[in-house]
Amino acid sequence: MKLRLLFFSVLQDITGAAELSWTCAPNAQVQDLLGMLYEHWPKLRDWDSSLLIAVDQTYVKRDAILTENAEVALMPPVQGG
Repeated sequence: MKLRLLFFSVLQDITGAAELSWTCAPNAQVQDLLGMLYEHWPKLRDWDSSLLIAVDQTYVKRDAILTENAEVALMPPVQGG
């Protein structure tokens, strides 16, 4: 199953990209995707407890099931100023 991943802020620095195509198994959950991403970019795990995750522009929990061509956005906590 193909996904479109979006990385924001410091997560772009870690992955080296703002946007990537990614492939995972059908009916994968967000937590499965995160496990694959942490394997590929171990420094992402440092942000695990505070990551905001949206699928198709809706915030989701880690047990959300991903669908073909979903857009998955990974964001660090919002900081104001």
